[in-house]
Amino acid sequence: MKIAIINGSARKGNTLTAINSFIKGASEGNEIEVINPDKLNIAPCKGCGACQCHKGCVDKDDTNPTIDKVAAADMILFATPVYWWGITAQIKQVIDKCYCRGMQMKEKKVGIIVIGGAPAGDKQYDLIKSQFDCIADYLAWDVLFYKPYSANGKDELAKDIEAMKEFEMLGKALEK
Repeated sequence: MKIAIINGSARKGNTLTAINSFIKGASEGNEIEVINPDKLNIAPCKGCGACQCHKGCVDKDDTNPTIDKVAAADMILFATPVYWWGITAQIKQVIDKCYCRGMQMKEKKVGIIVIGGAPAGDKQYDLIKSQFDCIADYLAWDVLFYKPYSANGKDELAKDIEAMKEFEMLGKALEK
């Protein structure tokens, strides 16, 4: 299975720790690529409509190569820290630019990992889940999991042995 992981964090902290643990579980028999939007030159979507949801973006930047990878994936993992009660700008920018290939984004398998400072039952996680639920309904995504975690300090998640096992098991549970 081709897996595209979109890393919504520009830091090397808890979100990357979760991604690496997931990869550890998913690496056998799967082709995995991590997309780091903070390292890419992707202009915001202008809503110009020239792409007609299938032609690709008219921007001459990293949009089309990035969205090509996402569209070619069988499964997409969105991993994001919580910034101001929502997903990061980095991950939102990639989601927005997926519009240029919207028809090829349908019926994907999707996983969502969210890391925030508030306890896992906090409203911020519900807001993010609602946003992904709307996108998933529109694109007929098969959401395999939505996992919110609480971690404040840079290495706090790495010390949570149960969470690390869970991330790895989420990767292992994927169909090969």
